[in-house]
Amino acid sequence: MLQAHSFLWHYLWLAPNILLVALGFFLIRRRLVSRFPVFVAFAFVASSLQITTYLADVSPSVAAPDFWRIFCVALLIEGLIKILLIGEIFGHVFGSYVSIVRLGRSMIRAIGAALLLGAVAAAAYAPRDNPNLLISGAHLLEQTTYIVECGLLLFIFLFAAHFKLAWDSRSFGIALGLGVSACVHLATWAVIANGGMFDRRHLLDFLNMATYHLCVLVWIYYLLIHRELRTKPTILPPKNNLEVWNRELERLLQQ
Repeated sequence: MLQAHSFLWHYLWLAPNILLVALGFFLIRRRLVSRFPVFVAFAFVASSLQITTYLADVSPSVAAPDFWRIFCVALLIEGLIKILLIGEIFGHVFGSYVSIVRLGRSMIRAIGAALLLGAVAAAAYAPRDNPNLLISGAHLLEQTTYIVECGLLLFIFLFAAHFKLAWDSRSFGIALGLGVSACVHLATWAVIANGGMFDRRHLLDFLNMATYHLCVLVWIYYLLIHRELRTKPTILPPKNNLEVWNRELERLLQQ
């Protein structure tokens, strides 16, 4: 069962993406698209890219080099939309501070895009895990994409924890799913990079796919099932007062 192209392999590749498409339609039906427009776009775009990659993998008419090219393009597009999604999460967490949200989103998009493009360039010079340049580059691109994603999410979690800001449950669920998926992918890459399970790499692929399936279920739970509870933000001392930061930033932006 734990072999490539087994029933479980097909299920774990297709099922989460079908569920993600269904989640996107449910969010539209519940009129949540205006609140989470980027996540809805992510649900449709990411699932379409994954299904396209799956079809390229199982289709005998698609040559191996063409598959890896499709895989790389899908990674880049998905990575860019995830950066936009992280910016949307930032906007919800810091929603009361308009100027901080505006600046923070711009910084996340710019820094995230720059890091992602830098990762692409760095992948060309990193040590390779496969003699085939295209396959090795695709693996390294995937790895560095998750590094960027983890870094941006860690920044939001630490920043919100430092200022004791309350998360709304839906934004927390989206961030949790993204973070768990990225961390597990990085953990499996760390195992491979240190020479572990290299001859059983397909088992790590199963772990990554199963984790992503779990993360989609987390998104379904938090976005459709879990009742949203939001507590009042803790009043902070002046040295950590975001209201002051927001007011001063707004004044600077208006000059």
